[in-house]
Amino acid sequence: MAPMQRIGLTGGIAAGKSVVARRFIELGAVVVDADELARLVVQPGTSGYDEVVAAFGQQVVAPDGGLDRGALARLVFADDTARHRLEAIVHPQVRRLAAEREAAAAAADPAAVVVHDIPLLVETGQADSFGVVVVVAAPASLRVDRLVRLRGMPRPDAEARVAAQATDDEREAAADVVLDGTGSDDNLRGQVDTLWARLVDERVAEEQ
Repeated sequence: MAPMQRIGLTGGIAAGKSVVARRFIELGAVVVDADELARLVVQPGTSGYDEVVAAFGQQVVAPDGGLDRGALARLVFADDTARHRLEAIVHPQVRRLAAEREAAAAAADPAAVVVHDIPLLVETGQADSFGVVVVVAAPASLRVDRLVRLRGMPRPDAEARVAAQATDDEREAAADVVLDGTGSDDNLRGQVDTLWARLVDERVAEEQ
């Protein structure tokens, strides 16, 4: 039996990474979503929540008592020091939860394909820890336009989000596979299907 396969998936905001992640799930992979985990580790009642409020004050607390994610985003994407402070709180806890989810997937199926969907995979120096690193690429200008047009984000906020991430060249330098996110969702799903077929062939070859 082939061993568990660990894939790192990343890409700039609005490049099409979520389309790729959904297609991997449809094809049978287990996807560990770092964004989802990042929300879980700062829920009210967690140590992460307490640390974020202690670091940034009541200005990041919403009326319902949870974190005001919009206020927090505006704060950290305008200030590198604040962003690094937040990441120092959230990232270690996300990695711990991600390892737990991966272990559960491996226990359920020792030959599982586990895809770690990590927006900041390159920025946090995790590229070398995966067998395959998949990058969804689209130019920064297109991604800004998508954030404005599809998510209703003010252009300055969109530009700040994109600027806070690694450059396209930095991500692609770390990639084993680059998927083109500039076209339609169907086109991108087709690229995932082609990659999946190649990964299956490689796993079969390993077993022989």
